[in-house]
Amino acid sequence: MIHQYQNNGYRIVLDVYSGAVHVMDELCYDVTEKLNEQNENHTVDTLRASETMKQITDTLGGKYTEAELRDALEDIIELTAGGTLFVPDTYEPLIGAVKQRKTVVKAMCLHIAHDCNLACRYCFAEEGEYHGRRALMSFEAGKKALDFLIHNSGGRRNLEVDFFGGEPLMNWQVVKELVAYGREQEKLHDKHFRFTVTTNGVLLNDEIQEFVNKEMDNVVLSLDGRKEINDKMRPFRNGKGSYDLIVPKFQKLADSRNQERYYIRGTFTRNNLDFSKDILHFADLGFKQMSIEPVVGDETDPYAIREEDLPQIMEEYDKLAKIMVEREKQGKGFNFFHFMIDLEGGPCISKRLSGCGSGTEYLSVTPWGDLYPCHQFVGQEEFLMGNVDEGITKPEIADEFRGCSVYSKEKCKACFAKFYCSGGCMANAYNFHGTIHDAYDIGCEMQRKRVECAIMIKAALS
Repeated sequence: MIHQYQNNGYRIVLDVYSGAVHVMDELCYDVTEKLNEQNENHTVDTLRASETMKQITDTLGGKYTEAELRDALEDIIELTAGGTLFVPDTYEPLIGAVKQRKTVVKAMCLHIAHDCNLACRYCFAEEGEYHGRRALMSFEAGKKALDFLIHNSGGRRNLEVDFFGGEPLMNWQVVKELVAYGREQEKLHDKHFRFTVTTNGVLLNDEIQEFVNKEMDNVVLSLDGRKEINDKMRPFRNGKGSYDLIVPKFQKLADSRNQERYYIRGTFTRNNLDFSKDILHFADLGFKQMSIEPVVGDETDPYAIREEDLPQIMEEYDKLAKIMVEREKQGKGFNFFHFMIDLEGGPCISKRLSGCGSGTEYLSVTPWGDLYPCHQFVGQEEFLMGNVDEGITKPEIADEFRGCSVYSKEKCKACFAKFYCSGGCMANAYNFHGTIHDAYDIGCEMQRKRVECAIMIKAALS
């Protein structure tokens, strides 16, 4: 399977199964396109067949000479022989082994606070309540969660723990106590915890910043962009905006971490389909690590992304990618999470096929110790997997998630981006289609565009 597209003046051909990317001239691009129309599974033998050359000259002979077409075909044959073009699918035969693989839990999202001091209008967590009640995690519940992670992590040494909410800083003392407990357990069990905290910054102060810089491998800072955009969607409960309070704190924290190991993480909605301006606003504030995610909501929500919004969104991604190339060449570059792509290594086969590991390698823990596949399933009782006292009491849920892959989703099988998104968010699939073995269609369209832009940036800067 190959995918061809043009972006910012580059003619790009992606071979899906090898991961190879080719930047071609017009001649080779056109020949590759015609060959792909004839048969997407070419071999060297079929390319060398005389009828192949005849078909090429019949369709492109009016634009190129026969000698030019023959030279282009030889170049394509060389790429195919080298295993970087028209490569057959070698992944689908592995899906059985991936489904049957024994997994260990290596990451946890601790819902340290089901409460929040903001009232974000799009919040899937219902201002921290998660379809339930406001609560703060006790040290005892958090301790049991860390113990569960250690005892279910097998031989894996590096373990990930994200302090999440609601707003984690509303339960800061317990965060500190759990980090201290985790550091003690590291020595006893030959483990290493990588702690992360996701915060809206309202309660951020010098003492918290110092602790975060000492103990947290990463920090996610929630901010939606320009003041008017952020304050419309992320107000306090009295309606007052949060931008003026949190931005100076975030700037100070990012600088104190040498502009590394953090993300400014925003959400764009129908209110700011011109979201490239918000990303550039982040850059102009001095931030170097950023992400803006599309909001996910029902069509009845006034802020939700709709299908008719996609053309403008695609233009914004293209615009942003072009600006990022220009700024990088000027020495003013920054990282945008959705355009970060590894074309040389990338994730292992299991990750490419089955995604984030929710329900198998990654679990979320409520303040009272219930276990769910991830934070977006919390509060949906059909996904309650167990608790930190008894462990996993419904292994069939884990089995269902383990069997979810790009080959269990019909929409993914023919998609060129499937090994970059690994089938997308299972929670979004479930919320829109009632099954994790589907895909959130609007999200898929945006993901494909982001992959195209990310590859173009690599081509432009190589």
